[in-house]
Amino acid sequence: MTREDHHDTGRGRRIEPRIDWTRAPAPEVSSRVAPVPAWRSRRYWRWAAASVLVLIVLVMLLRRPLADALWPETRVQALLGQADHALREGRLDAADGTGARQLYEAAQALDADRNEAAKGLARVAQAALRAAGQALKQNRLDEARAHLLLARELQVPRPQADALAARLRAREAEHAGIDGVLQAASQAHAAHRLLGSDDAALPLYQRVLALQPTRIEALEGREDALSDLLQEANRHLQRHELAEAAARIAAARGFDAGHVDLPQAEAALTDALDARRRAGARDLARGRLESARSAYEAVLVALPEDAAARQGLEQVGIAYARQAERQAADFRFGPAEHQLGLARTLAPQSMRVAQAEQAVARAREAHQRQGREPNVPAREREQRVRALLAAMEQAETKGQWLTPPGESAYDTLRAAQALSPDHPAVRQAAARLLPAVRDCYEDELRANRIRRAQACQQAWQTLQPRDPALADVRRRLAEKWIAVGAERLGAGDVAFATQALEEARKLDVASPGLDDFEARVKVAQAAPVR
Repeated sequence: MTREDHHDTGRGRRIEPRIDWTRAPAPEVSSRVAPVPAWRSRRYWRWAAASVLVLIVLVMLLRRPLADALWPETRVQALLGQADHALREGRLDAADGTGARQLYEAAQALDADRNEAAKGLARVAQAALRAAGQALKQNRLDEARAHLLLARELQVPRPQADALAARLRAREAEHAGIDGVLQAASQAHAAHRLLGSDDAALPLYQRVLALQPTRIEALEGREDALSDLLQEANRHLQRHELAEAAARIAAARGFDAGHVDLPQAEAALTDALDARRRAGARDLARGRLESARSAYEAVLVALPEDAAARQGLEQVGIAYARQAERQAADFRFGPAEHQLGLARTLAPQSMRVAQAEQAVARAREAHQRQGREPNVPAREREQRVRALLAAMEQAETKGQWLTPPGESAYDTLRAAQALSPDHPAVRQAAARLLPAVRDCYEDELRANRIRRAQACQQAWQTLQPRDPALADVRRRLAEKWIAVGAERLGAGDVAFATQALEEARKLDVASPGLDDFEARVKVAQAAPVR
């Protein structure tokens, strides 16, 4: 067969594929790409590196607290070691916490049951005492004083500390020129400059005694200067200058609480203060409010925490509030506001002052209504007056002479007077109210209804404050308070007796039996509670 024939034959025949079983089959190529594992991602490694870095920083910062929490014993040992090292180096006390004292105290706080820290603090005390002695030898007095203070704070044996303190005072006296200080004190004493500056007599004597407590010249000089100071206090008492006297007596007590003349001076001051309190109460009961205020304020200047004087000032404020109500009821609003301002100053927390403010406001409104309604029809005016007088009668029946504000007999009468002052029924009601209040007082007092009697007395005083009979009214009411209070005190009711004493004192400080009753109440108050 020729080459062309072979070619033609191959062109017309199908050639089958052949498989080579000696080769492994090729893997199929997928059209999808396999995902990359997370651990091979760059983002993964960046976050991992950042987390590791943060963890390392936290460990570095918190290694000490973590160690203290997990291994407290190791922390205590470390503190003890550091404290021993500081003690060897002489760093006994340091404000930044690196001193031996602070380190031992820190170890003691972590483990109070171990005694190594306590023993270490005792060694620090002894080291401080030795350091104080060494500084004293070298005339470093400030340093010696500081080391001695540290030794005392760490409970060094007292005899050792006292001995070193005596040596320190002696050395300070040598350097301070004690003789010169004594001479300056004597000169100031001769010039009557006892107080007021560092170069006055008493401070100079005290400076000498701080260095040499047994120096005879200083002791005698201070004694004489204090006697002169207390004589000055007595002269101020005679002139009723309580604040000046009290200041000098307090200064004398500060220099020498055991001075022989001090008890007499203190007793004289107490008597003077009591006299001023009684004068204030007497002036208050008689309506002399300015004098009462001055008396109580004088006591408070000398004795700022005096409770009786503060209470007296509050009562003066309440009295001013009552006067403000009376002035407002007469439509005198200028004086009413002035007295109301005094009341607010002296008794800012009193409900009675708040009631006075309301009464003044009501009177102002009533005055304004009267000015705005000059042409109110007669029929309407008559109806209003009748309604107010009916309300007044109801308040009378209930004994509500002054309270509640706006609805009391007194307030309703004032409202009717503001509306129609010349109305015959209003005039009759005004004429009837005062006798009714007087009768109320007498009836309630006879029946021993003492609180209602006092309400009637207050209404009487409000309606006619210048009635000469009021002094006797207050005295009788005070005596009734004393009698009832003494009876309740005998039954063991100390609280009521105390209140009765206060009410009686406000009514009449000169009431018979008041002093004896006050003494009994004080004894009962001081008795132990069983």
